[in-house]
Amino acid sequence: MSLEFSIQKTFGKARSAQLITPHAVIETPVFMPVGTVATVKGVPQDILEELGAQIILGNTYHLYLRPGVETVRKMGGLHGFMAWKRGILTDSGGFQVFSLSELRKVTEEGVTFRSHLDGSSHFFSPESAMAAQIGLGADIIMAFDECTEYPADAGRMRESMEMTARWSARSKKYFEEHKHEVPWKMETESPTLSLKERGTRVGQPGDCVGADAFVRPAERSDAFESWERPAYSGRSDAEGSGLRPSGRTNASVPTQSLFGIVQGGMDRALRKESAERTIEIGFPGYAIGGLSVGEPRELTREIVESTLEHLPKDKPRYLMGVGTPEEIVEYAQLGVDMMDCVLPTRAARHGLLFTSEGKVSIKQARYAQDSEPLDPNCGCRVCRRYSRAYLRHLYASNEVLAQVLNTIHNLSFYLDTMRRVRHSISLGEEYRFLSGAGLDRNVNSEARPPRIQP
Repeated sequence: MSLEFSIQKTFGKARSAQLITPHAVIETPVFMPVGTVATVKGVPQDILEELGAQIILGNTYHLYLRPGVETVRKMGGLHGFMAWKRGILTDSGGFQVFSLSELRKVTEEGVTFRSHLDGSSHFFSPESAMAAQIGLGADIIMAFDECTEYPADAGRMRESMEMTARWSARSKKYFEEHKHEVPWKMETESPTLSLKERGTRVGQPGDCVGADAFVRPAERSDAFESWERPAYSGRSDAEGSGLRPSGRTNASVPTQSLFGIVQGGMDRALRKESAERTIEIGFPGYAIGGLSVGEPRELTREIVESTLEHLPKDKPRYLMGVGTPEEIVEYAQLGVDMMDCVLPTRAARHGLLFTSEGKVSIKQARYAQDSEPLDPNCGCRVCRRYSRAYLRHLYASNEVLAQVLNTIHNLSFYLDTMRRVRHSISLGEEYRFLSGAGLDRNVNSEARPPRIQP
């Protein structure tokens, strides 16, 4: 198997679990920072590791256009290309193509679209989207789907849902036929070990569990705290690119996991039908897509909660593209295991920061002479070192460092929030997200160090 999911503890609908992929042991519920083009904007990979990011998200549409799938493949996949040793999930690109409403044409075969970079014409089908994601080499990849716009009438929602169901079946068929073409090099671990045995040998959530060819065997005892850049042979054949490692059979190489996506617009009956049809196709995990497309928040929650009722309890559940800190807590308590959102990074670049005392717009003049840390209850490297006055100065001066520090803090806030949610579930307690309260909960070994005094 290439993915193992075991529930450790439940509290109400919420559950804490361990998700083991070829590159990572992931504790859920988990928030996945968005690294659209193989980078979480402004944050180096070592800092992401320091913040506790267990798995990040890349996007097939953007990486397909630049630098191109073949470039990434030759570097050993995204893990080698971006020097990231932990988990990666790639979106199929369906949502990005959906957003190009004036530049795309949808048919049964797939989607013809024009690049937002240079206007060149391209085509995505379920098969080509799978081929691209196999080449990118993420641990978890997504079936190609059609995202339904909001608002949409009943006929349009059904048409879109049924298209997604047919594309899901085609996605799985292609994936099963080509899944052993992943660009991973498996020279440092016995192929006979199970994922759980690999995870036990590493022993640290978020760390590589055996599909990493870029760490020497002698370094396995240090939980992969150092990264060794892979040697690039420049070869494009299967052996040189690691598509099928020499001396190994296809069956011995851990592969990616393909998740199905539930669509159906804002119609609860269609969501139920979509879930049932997607489960019938059979996937190791299921995502809820097509939300946060302009609908009211209350409707989003209603659709999420009703859809979760129809998803398998023993498989990971991924809610795509949602949401605020309050929302990720709420959805985790409803039983969602995985979430991603561009909000913490995008808001940071515009000077909007999330704190235990509420949102802070650091661009405001009121902070110009404020010597206090951004969030007195946060232990991230930004809050331990810098004042609000300095952060405001950087932003007002249009310094790149402003975006970097703001993003680090927001990601830390999101990841710490999810860490506390996991801790609360393990204690059998409800975690309540309240501005100015609830963020001082003792999280034992995951507690942050004290602030560095200026």
